[in-house]
Amino acid sequence: MNQIQTTWCEQIYEAKASGLILYGRALGLSHSEAEDVLQETFVTLLKLENQPKEPEHYCFRSYRNRAINYRRGLWRRLARELESSRWFERENSESPFEKAAMRCLSELSVDQRETIVLKIWNGMTFEEIGELLDCSPNTIAGRYRYGLEKIRKCLNGEGYEQNEHTGKTIGIMESTSPVIGS
Repeated sequence: MNQIQTTWCEQIYEAKASGLILYGRALGLSHSEAEDVLQETFVTLLKLENQPKEPEHYCFRSYRNRAINYRRGLWRRLARELESSRWFERENSESPFEKAAMRCLSELSVDQRETIVLKIWNGMTFEEIGELLDCSPNTIAGRYRYGLEKIRKCLNGEGYEQNEHTGKTIGIMESTSPVIGS
């Protein structure tokens, strides 16, 4: 392993590790499973003799393939189903709006959830996602659009409304009762 090999792997790791873990979560892995797959992916990348033509794409493809293979085991599947109620790691600092958004995201189909995570949290284009998933960019755009629409509908049922001028979903706070002077 030479220094050039280590450098490009380090750069990808620094830039994309947290996004890859979230991507693993979108693919149905627990947080620790996603971290394990991340480690396996980078151990393999470091063993490559030459840098791939498109290192970032190669990394995402390698991660996705390993994540899918990892999920296939029976025991892992049972553990994943038991953890399905905790799709994201919960923190005390999460607002009710964040919790609602995460719940709505977890209720999407795997295809839609995967596309939204790759687009929003990993900044990939529809073309890049299409190459990664072997789909046309139009299919990916449809998954993205329909997934976002499902999230909007899910959130609208929880104290959210759509702004009639911008079309964006906004949180609505309950009104307080008027203060009566003493």
